[in-house]
Amino acid sequence: MENESLFYRDTWVEVDLDHVASNVMNMKQHLPSDVQLIAVVKANAYGHGDVQIARTALQNGAEYLAVAFMDEAIALRKKGIVAPILVLGASRPEDVHLAVKHHITLTVFHYDWLQKAQEYLADEATLDIHIKVDTGMGRIGIRTKEELNAIENQVLRDPRINMEGIFTHFATADELDHTYFEQQLSVFNELLSHLKTKPRLIHASNSAAALRFPIANFNAIRMGISMYGLTPSLEIESELPFQLQEAFTLHSRIIHVKKVHKGERVSYGATYEAEEDEWVGTLPIGYADGWIRKLQGQDVLVNGMRVPIVGRICMDQCMIKLPKGVDVGTVVTLIGEQGQGRITINEIARTLDTINYEIPCIISNRVPRIYKSSGQMVGMENSLLQN
Repeated sequence: MENESLFYRDTWVEVDLDHVASNVMNMKQHLPSDVQLIAVVKANAYGHGDVQIARTALQNGAEYLAVAFMDEAIALRKKGIVAPILVLGASRPEDVHLAVKHHITLTVFHYDWLQKAQEYLADEATLDIHIKVDTGMGRIGIRTKEELNAIENQVLRDPRINMEGIFTHFATADELDHTYFEQQLSVFNELLSHLKTKPRLIHASNSAAALRFPIANFNAIRMGISMYGLTPSLEIESELPFQLQEAFTLHSRIIHVKKVHKGERVSYGATYEAEEDEWVGTLPIGYADGWIRKLQGQDVLVNGMRVPIVGRICMDQCMIKLPKGVDVGTVVTLIGEQGQGRITINEIARTLDTINYEIPCIISNRVPRIYKSSGQMVGMENSLLQN
């Protein structure tokens, strides 16, 4: 039988697992030895690939994983991940039996949720939970010592429930002004003081806080955006204790090259008009891939040189202005390094007037992910061809 190709289009993402490993190891070295690292792999590991990033993080010092929803946790279990997994967001009380079955830790953020969940627990079940405290983020979480004590008392009366952890989330840890961060930390410490028994894991710090504020380490931190080599915010870039290595790059190949004459137009709306005779190349990537229309005019790299996207970006294709005719099949880098040129995720985020978190997340699952280590391909994920 002939070997089938790994994918059948000329657009792909490359994820450097060595960079992820380095970021995790550097964070572990930055933390005291008694502080655990929870690797956040929600949203398909911020678009990088859940199981590949999870394995790399666990192999390089992470002790725990975190996701947003139970679906993500179960998906990791089905892919062979056996490490502890915490669901950071809301789960339905009636689904707690699935958490027990798959050994998934759930977040309790409201007393009524816990009462309802108990109705669905079998007598022999053991459900691990972390309590979420809202200290000022304003999403989910308990907000008073009365509710915290009520939840703790309810847990102490029910041997089926193990209160393994308690946590909060900082809203402004990536800003230079520490005022609100300090307020949140004070609220969290105050609520902790009302617990009869401290749980095994206490965690508050996201990447920004873990990188900047040892006072908020407690005995675990959650490493999200920095694991992927991205700065939590440009504002604190000068405060980073170690250099982050960006793991995500995006590439395509030119599928068509043509010479357009002065006055000819390109793409929908005829918004781009050639001012002189020009070479134009077509790339097989568009807004259905997450390369959205607002990126019109953004540079890409061809033979190490910056060239602009011209005309409106289509659903599946976009066009670039070339300095000269080039061969069909020429590799184009949209994010990453090529020759002496470099286009970072932060640059794309600035073009879109958004944060770097959003960029890898919006590159859709129809773009295959290739995984590299020591410069060699070590894995591949193509969601469209998976069974």
